[in-house]
Amino acid sequence: MRDTLLIALYAFAAAAAAGLAGAGVLRLIRRRSLTASLTVVAAVGVVAMLAGTLAVAWAMFLSPHDLTVVTTVVAMAAVVSLATALLLGRWVVARSRELAEAARHFGDGGEFAAPAVPATAELDALSRELAATSTRLAESRARERALETSRRELVAWISHDLRTPLAGLRAMSEALEDGVAADPGRYLRQMRTEVERLNDMVGDLFELSRIHAGTLPLTPSRISLYDLVGDALAGADPLAREHGVRLVGDRVEPLPVEVDGKEMSRVLGNLLVNAIRRTPADGTVAVAAERTGEGVVLSVTDGCGGIPEEDLPRVFDTGWRGTDARTPPAGAGLGLAIVRGIVEAHRGRATVRNIPGGCRFEVTLPAAP
Repeated sequence: MRDTLLIALYAFAAAAAAGLAGAGVLRLIRRRSLTASLTVVAAVGVVAMLAGTLAVAWAMFLSPHDLTVVTTVVAMAAVVSLATALLLGRWVVARSRELAEAARHFGDGGEFAAPAVPATAELDALSRELAATSTRLAESRARERALETSRRELVAWISHDLRTPLAGLRAMSEALEDGVAADPGRYLRQMRTEVERLNDMVGDLFELSRIHAGTLPLTPSRISLYDLVGDALAGADPLAREHGVRLVGDRVEPLPVEVDGKEMSRVLGNLLVNAIRRTPADGTVAVAAERTGEGVVLSVTDGCGGIPEEDLPRVFDTGWRGTDARTPPAGAGLGLAIVRGIVEAHRGRATVRNIPGGCRFEVTLPAAP
């Protein structure tokens, strides 16, 4: 028993020394290729065995013949181990280089294409993560391009819409200044109208900027949709009469919601104004509110004849307007963008879909407890 313990002690001491030396070498070459590290790991195992054998032989526990046999066996194991480590290291390095090349192409703005050759489980998991990241970045780039296009269109349309009233104001002010205005009172009233229109456009831009910056202040309170719709219909009635459009709100349930009354009044007002302006004379704009499994749905239905299917995804984009809406008094195309921003700030959703003879805008809000 004593001899066995001594053999184990000598073998462990020699193997530990080889292991410590191998750890030092691995630390020194930690920035080198994986092939070198695998070779060192394989060499450490063989050298540890050989060192333990020599230590035991030195302590006279092995005969010269046995030492020769063991040394030969260890040498052959060393050759096979080192060759296997080199092959494994070269294979892993090759797979890593293929993955790095795919990631480099992905970093240059392309899509990530995983290498077709099978790799280790870790490299395969990394490849899947890179593919998922590539998909998310592609979606982010698409959203960024859409936003940039929307911003350019907004600047172009705002510039056009601002130029028109400013040109009118300049002409009328010059006429008043030169004393050639036949009816100064009418000129002044028209100037006031144009100034109010400019003020509304600036107010919309300010509201939209707060929405995009996430700084829109909300003071939610418990409100009945019946009261909210009733006030909005009363406010839109003069415009509806001017356009010869009937307003209908007989399908509104008295459902409670937790919303900012002022902002939701603006949402409903924008939807009603948009519907009235797009509905021909003798048409009908209907407002409804009902509870569904998703929450409370507030809808505004008009008789505009429908929106082209290719335009439906862009209806709520900032600055977008249909081809028949690019002249006054259509505005700057901010009303529906403001609607979506306010609704999403209330953790809701704004959608639009075509129905026979028109379209329906729907605002889904969380139901109040």
